[in-house]
Amino acid sequence: MATYEQMALSFGAAASAYESGRPEYPVEAVAWMLQPAQSDGRVLRVADVGAGTGKLTRVIVATGAEVVAVEPDAGMLAVLQEAVPGVPTFVGTAESLPLPDAAVDAVVLGQAWHWVDVAAASREAGRVLRAGGVLGLVWNVRDETVPWVARMTAIMHGSNAETMLAAGGPSVGAPLGDLASREWRWSRRMTRAALTDMVHSRSYWITAAPADQERMDARLASLFDELGAVGDAEIELPYVTRAYRAVRP
Repeated sequence: MATYEQMALSFGAAASAYESGRPEYPVEAVAWMLQPAQSDGRVLRVADVGAGTGKLTRVIVATGAEVVAVEPDAGMLAVLQEAVPGVPTFVGTAESLPLPDAAVDAVVLGQAWHWVDVAAASREAGRVLRAGGVLGLVWNVRDETVPWVARMTAIMHGSNAETMLAAGGPSVGAPLGDLASREWRWSRRMTRAALTDMVHSRSYWITAAPADQERMDARLASLFDELGAVGDAEIELPYVTRAYRAVRP
């Protein structure tokens, strides 16, 4: 089985599947994360860390904020640069941000905080945030209270993020304040091809042995047939978006 580090750095090998299969984030969740950083009506400066292909980046750009994207994988950044042109991009990590002190109003991470060293990433977020700035953390999680979604997860295996959220959620360290949280329920219409890309964008599948990948794909194909996800037909995949924010005093 792949190591934690190998899984964390695996996504560039599936950047196109990630872009196709992963959902964007509800505008309401992003606005809620950024709300404490609003000040005097000026344009917010936001660092999207672990930005991937820009799923969160494009929603922040749509709010009118100035955004820089930081991502450890150059392959993911290449997709982001095409999807969200004009956003400055940097190779870097949450533990070592290529930004000056007090440079931004908000640091946000989508589907990423579960991969970080919490103490080191909290210190680094505190360094680059201005006083009163905010750290925002957000995850889109499939709603496994729906039986067929639970069956799909059993086939493709859960993720490190889902394990962390089920165990009580994320934590942050000094100099950040306490985490507040909210959640939103929604759904995304997806074709069989998009559902398959979603599975193929997950670290467990990317790092699995070819024979294990084939077994998962065969079982998923049977499930998708049963659900009527054939050809261009679409089905609703229900999600729960869980967002967290902590202010830097």
